[in-house]
Amino acid sequence: MPVNMFRGATGRVFLLLCAMYFIEYIDRVNLSVAAPLIKREFGLSNTRLGIALSAFGYCYAALQIIGGYLGDRFGPRRMLAVSGLLWGLGTLLTGFTGGLTSLILARLLVGTGEGGTIPVATRAMSNWVPAQRRGVAQGLTHSSSRAAAALTPPLVVFIIPLVGWRGAFIVLGLLSLFWTAIWFAYFRDDPKVHRGVTPAELTALPTYADSARSDSGERKAVPWLALLAKILPVTLVFFAHAWALWMYLSWLPTFFVEHFHLSLKHSAFYTTAVFLAAVIGNTTGGLLTDWLYSTTGKLNASRRNVVILGFGGSIVFMACVLYVHDQTLVALCLALALFFLELSVGPVFAIPTDVAPAYAGVATGIVSTAAGLAGVLSPITFGYIVDTTGNFTSPFLVSIAILAMGIVMSFFMRPDEALRIPERKARQINGNFAHLEEQGYGTNSKR
Repeated sequence: MPVNMFRGATGRVFLLLCAMYFIEYIDRVNLSVAAPLIKREFGLSNTRLGIALSAFGYCYAALQIIGGYLGDRFGPRRMLAVSGLLWGLGTLLTGFTGGLTSLILARLLVGTGEGGTIPVATRAMSNWVPAQRRGVAQGLTHSSSRAAAALTPPLVVFIIPLVGWRGAFIVLGLLSLFWTAIWFAYFRDDPKVHRGVTPAELTALPTYADSARSDSGERKAVPWLALLAKILPVTLVFFAHAWALWMYLSWLPTFFVEHFHLSLKHSAFYTTAVFLAAVIGNTTGGLLTDWLYSTTGKLNASRRNVVILGFGGSIVFMACVLYVHDQTLVALCLALALFFLELSVGPVFAIPTDVAPAYAGVATGIVSTAAGLAGVLSPITFGYIVDTTGNFTSPFLVSIAILAMGIVMSFFMRPDEALRIPERKARQINGNFAHLEEQGYGTNSKR
């Protein structure tokens, strides 16, 4: 692995992005850890708790494409700073909620802030990470988020006796705001204008891709239909992944508490053990997809086959949960299912930069919208099925079926076919956009 992924200015930028994934995932899953306490204090049913857990997903889903578009247009530096400010405030305000309504509003604010972060971070990586390391870069950043999912349960359980569950959210919100300040002070959109980047580092990086301007300085319109056609199959694949992942993120601590009647402390131990497997899975998937590509030269197969391996393995071990009743064995099966599930993250998030690096923010936004939709539907569905059946393992059947659908859709992904717009069509799009600006519908000012 090139050392400039971890050293020098490029390394520090990459580590800042890893830190962002880590911190925002703490703020994403901390509610699920405190959920048993909040459920008792607010008197919530499983269905109503599911509504609170899913509130994050509404704004998260709605703002993926918008966030990616704004990241492409205005740059990752400003957009991630705004995002960090919003999700940090939402986390902090969670500590001041007094019931279901205010809890939902706080989580909506967290979802608003995190809505564009992954697309915009991918846009940043399209300029700051060598092209041949896109898979492992995505694997490592997402490993950081799963490390957060693993460490958040013991972290929150440790903080709660000291400052209460409300104080835990306040402390974590302040941590997010601290990261935001560091990011805005250090990062620059174009590596060439960063004072700390060396000529050797610039040589290893791809040419800076600016989707807002063409080489002649004209504003470029996003090729929405062509981009959507390229990205839709991988979006459906990621919906399958996200459905299963949100089941873990939202319900795993409560699953151990109520299905096996464990204490919150012991539930945190099992939850941490399960999510540690996700850390390994993300990194392994990124390394594997890049190794296959460098070995075979077949980009399409290197992405698709890792997804199939991941989903297939996850289905096998998730099915075991339906028949195993020992809590340790169930935790082991869930860990292995999550390990295989997370193999798919590196190849999936490498595809937007494979297909359209200049529009990586918008492309990743389309893909991540699937995660937001799953973040809304999966927690509610899990809670509803449990309330209806009285069985905490029944919802796993739904995840198995959706993962099988994801395997089918993976055969339609084509990362080896880059987005191309005929020159005449590109001139027509730009001409139409310029005409609208002349009519007063936009501005033609440069960033």
